Amino acid sequence: MTTLEVDLPDELSRHRLPAAVAARLQALLDRQDAGETLSTAERAEAQRLVDLAEFLTLLRLRSERSAP
Repeated sequence: MTTLEVDLPDELSRHRLPAAVAARLQALLDRQDAGETLSTAERAEAQRLVDLAEFLTLLRLRSERSAP
């Protein structure tokens, strides 16, 4: 297994989804949870937003773990 280390700007690791983006993701997930069928484009959008949220969370956690 290969490990890749990437130096990231400190401010990047503190980023969260902007409020409007988080609200859009929540709206899509709420519709899906309510049994509404999302379009293909909406499902792809939701998946990308979930991926981005998870990535930002990972960055924050790694930054906190490596902080002195």
